[in-house]
Amino acid sequence: MELLSRSSGGSMVSPRQRLLTTLLCLVALLVAGCGTGAGGDSRTQTSGSEPSSTGPPAIEFTPKSGASSASPVDDVGARAKNATFTEVVMTNASGEKVESSLEDDGRGWSVQEPLGYGKTYEVVAKATGADGEKLTERSRFTTLTPENLTYVSMNPLDGQTVGVGQPLAFYFSEDAPAPVRERAEKAIDISTDPKVKGEFYWFDDREVHWRPKEYWEPGTEITVDVNIYGKNLGNGVYGESDRHATVKIGDEVILRADAASHRMKVTVNGELKRTIPVSLGRPSYPSHNGTHVVMRKHDTYMMDSTTYGLGLDEGGYRTEVEWAVRISNGGEFLHAAPWSVGDQGERNVSHGCINMSTADAKWVYDLLKKGDVVEVTNSKGGELASWDGFGDWQVPWSEWTSGNS
Repeated sequence: MELLSRSSGGSMVSPRQRLLTTLLCLVALLVAGCGTGAGGDSRTQTSGSEPSSTGPPAIEFTPKSGASSASPVDDVGARAKNATFTEVVMTNASGEKVESSLEDDGRGWSVQEPLGYGKTYEVVAKATGADGEKLTERSRFTTLTPENLTYVSMNPLDGQTVGVGQPLAFYFSEDAPAPVRERAEKAIDISTDPKVKGEFYWFDDREVHWRPKEYWEPGTEITVDVNIYGKNLGNGVYGESDRHATVKIGDEVILRADAASHRMKVTVNGELKRTIPVSLGRPSYPSHNGTHVVMRKHDTYMMDSTTYGLGLDEGGYRTEVEWAVRISNGGEFLHAAPWSVGDQGERNVSHGCINMSTADAKWVYDLLKKGDVVEVTNSKGGELASWDGFGDWQVPWSEWTSGNS
């Protein structure tokens, strides 16, 4: 038997009738979109629609028109507000066009080349507003004029293949104040393949080197970008021009000259290629111990003792030698010394150089390249100074990385 309930009006309503009434109300609400707010009317904006642009069309320039000391390398461009560019042309004082480009949507424009120092440029921008209005605006500005310009010399140079001991050396020119070291380092970008961790070390206010903890691995490729143009390097100094170099590390060539045994062992990629009888510096002019790095080569070279203070009347010399390889700025070379062949392998009689027979010297000369390593041990002389040539490896890594900036 079905149970009935009494409504507030006194009539009897069944549960089935109540359910049907509720369902009908829900359907009505869905169809009508009724809500709980006043008026029961709710309208939803179509998904993905964008509000229309408002306001008049305008063009904003960077830097602003009238700027008198704009950076020649910072972003130079323009933005169209409530408009789309139809043409933007930038010219220098001579009327020549500056390379630039529009963004795909026509809302942005930018310069694609560095600008000059102390130069005036004009930009003419044309655009069409969202409402069809056309406008043309002009901007005129001048780039900064540096108080001082510095140039950076590099070693090694672009395209060179060097030895595993070669540091990356940078020299800031003498015709301007020295840069702030931290700013100079940030302007020098060094990347390697495979990746190598290295650090900068300043030998003075203008000379900074970069090297890894250990000798380079053969085959390493190095990319150097000195990005100083337009950069404020401190002390009123800006960069004159950028520099770029790609360098490759060649075979590992290491010469180990022992002043006690009077022998020099030559290894290539860890393999012993030759043991050469040599004569190093005599007791009164001993060779320096430590890690030397090949700097340059000369098939003939005039050895002149007067360049380091030893006069000819004091036992000095001026002698042309063959197959000379410089390994320090202090005058240490590897070279042919046919006059001392009888001493080579027996005693040290040179003025600090490593003497060999002509045949051995020619073989060594042909083998070596800039950046190869010559390690001298057991000499009566002191240690090679870190600043003498590329004596970088004479600086302990802990000292190198502690920083001297």
